[in-house]
Amino acid sequence: MFFTKAILAASVAASGVVAAPSLFERQQGTPNEEGTHDGYFFSWWSDGASPATYTNLAGGSYSVEWQSGGNLVGGKGWNPGSARDVSYEADWYVENNGNSVSSTSTPYVYPWKLGTQLTWSLQYLTVYGWTVDPLIEYYIVEAHGEYNPGSAGEPRGSVDYDGSTYQLYEATRVDAPSINGTQTFQQYFAVREQHRTSGTVDTGVFFDAWAGANMPLGNHYYMILATEAYQSQGNSQVTITSGP
Repeated sequence: MFFTKAILAASVAASGVVAAPSLFERQQGTPNEEGTHDGYFFSWWSDGASPATYTNLAGGSYSVEWQSGGNLVGGKGWNPGSARDVSYEADWYVENNGNSVSSTSTPYVYPWKLGTQLTWSLQYLTVYGWTVDPLIEYYIVEAHGEYNPGSAGEPRGSVDYDGSTYQLYEATRVDAPSINGTQTFQQYFAVREQHRTSGTVDTGVFFDAWAGANMPLGNHYYMILATEAYQSQGNSQVTITSGP
């Protein structure tokens, strides 16, 4: 639930024209929900502006299909989150303006036009979670599309892990949606430079890296391996291969 505000700010700066997400016609799709399925916690959220379907599959698997228009994030994982290995594999495909980003291609960065509004499309494959006391939204991004999700924040160093450097960022959301309603809170990012769609993430490495950058977490709420998207269309099928 990061990017809407950042994208709208970029759009205003570029063109002065913004179509607020709240003005989009609500589309049919999977209702917002949290729960458990086959031993895993799951969470699904959409702003309703994109026709999107989230499906829980067997074990640690899920699928998402979506069309362009809105903001969505969902996946399976654990509640509460913790320092642990998250092993996964994913088929991940997104498309915008005739260009694609997939499990076998290298993501890229470019702006594209939607009517008179200059906008960016966003797609992440990410470990995603929340803590409380303090309220923190965090991302360990394994792959992303046209937009680096940390670029709207402040750089906080880097950490090397499993064959790649992850850049660390911190951002502030003001009066934004959260697990505790509309709040002001911090966001933490660790963004992998060498994108991948399978592997293992030791979340403790990143929790420690954030703590070392004076970015402490609070008490853990959920932590999922998520598909997140905005202003794009695509599909993903993700499987967590580490146990519940």
